[in-house]
Amino acid sequence: MFLWDNTIDNVISLTIAVTFDIIFGEYPTAIHPVVYFGFLSKFFDKHTQRCSSASERFVLGMVSEIFEISFWLSIIFFVLGLRSNYYLIYIVLCSYLTKSTFAIKSLYTHVERCNVEDEKILRQNVSMIVSRDTRNLSKQHLYSAALESLAENFNDSVVAPIFYFLLFGLPGAVVYRIINTYDALFGYRNQTYEWFGKLPARLDDVANYIPARLSALIISLFNFRNALKYIKLYGRLKINGTYPMSAFAGVLSVGFEKIGMYRFEGKLPEKSDLKRGLKLYKNICSLWLFIVFLSYAVRILLNAGGVI
Repeated sequence: MFLWDNTIDNVISLTIAVTFDIIFGEYPTAIHPVVYFGFLSKFFDKHTQRCSSASERFVLGMVSEIFEISFWLSIIFFVLGLRSNYYLIYIVLCSYLTKSTFAIKSLYTHVERCNVEDEKILRQNVSMIVSRDTRNLSKQHLYSAALESLAENFNDSVVAPIFYFLLFGLPGAVVYRIINTYDALFGYRNQTYEWFGKLPARLDDVANYIPARLSALIISLFNFRNALKYIKLYGRLKINGTYPMSAFAGVLSVGFEKIGMYRFEGKLPEKSDLKRGLKLYKNICSLWLFIVFLSYAVRILLNAGGVI
């Protein structure tokens, strides 16, 4: 049995982590592990600026991410090794690290701030959750951007980390969060990060391949026919991100548009649609957590019966 393959401990840690997240949201910046996930990358990033060749930048990006994953895995396996003699400390640290890998309440809170009529406030709040330039967007495009972010991050911040926790325990969730963080920091096609961020971007594509489609399936259960229609039309526009986005748009029967990039059919969202989207988010998060804990319950029953 692997150190991380302890079902009861994983259930306890995840239960504590989810409860903390729903009540309190994110950790303060100073004690949030994800804030430090890019720590080693800063050292390598500085050296990248001095490299002239694409191959050197690619190697530095690869080495940086491998070192980062190895560093945090060493910490995790140290924590897991505490189980035998320091069980309470082990559970507390596992719960603390597990919580850092997902953001259920925080995502809802950030998008809920966009549920306003005042265009100046709306523009400012949307600019906090999307990377696109919001300065010249209409109100409908701003609501669209907020809902697109909600849908895509349902995968990145809720489904995917818990999916990997379900499969591989704490190491799986933390490694996924590092991969996703590196993609967010460096996965850009520009002069600075085109090659340094190449591996982080490709690893993120691989890591999200199954979760993105699982996210789309969970969302589509709330209006399957229309969601499936949108997924067929727009799911393949991006390798992963547009799967949950298209399902979300299909369930709400609205259009999404990122100017110059893609356009989903339908009327662009209004404020009322954002409110419906937030309600849908609550429903799909509840369904996903139900599926996760049900799967743990089945696994415990099978273990008790000696089936696995």
